[in-house]
Amino acid sequence: MTGDLRELYEEVILEHNRHPRHYPENPPGSNRHAHGFNPLCNDEVAVHLKVVDDVVAEVGFEGSGCAVAMASASMMAEAIQGKPVAEVERLFGRVHAMLAEDGPADAVGKLKVLAGVKEFPMRVKCATLPWHTLRAALDNRAETVTTEDAEAWCPQPETGTPP
Repeated sequence: MTGDLRELYEEVILEHNRHPRHYPENPPGSNRHAHGFNPLCNDEVAVHLKVVDDVVAEVGFEGSGCAVAMASASMMAEAIQGKPVAEVERLFGRVHAMLAEDGPADAVGKLKVLAGVKEFPMRVKCATLPWHTLRAALDNRAETVTTEDAEAWCPQPETGTPP
């Protein structure tokens, strides 16, 4: 990672950690929820969605954890609000591919700044936790998502094209 890109990564992560968007919120009328936990560093996040006519009308999250986990949740919330569920699922697939599978960063728009987390392999699970929790919320799963078992039950949707 170049010095400029690393500086941008750090700046965006710190900004979203200090001033998270859609936090702490449980939107009125939210109808899909999930809880996630990263046992490696005790990150914890709850995602609340109000899905109306297959569109994520509102999103909120709450929790605690490292700057990477909280920033990722904040950026995720900004990226998905107002989007159709199918588009959110495709975005999940592209973000997961970028972070966990060395997929292209260009396929995720502004979220490509999260690609910087790959420079710190121990933080990849911190960054993906909110996204796996989002995926569980879309399914309204009752059990807690953990970064250790998310892959087992979280099928990867098509990656498609960027929003």
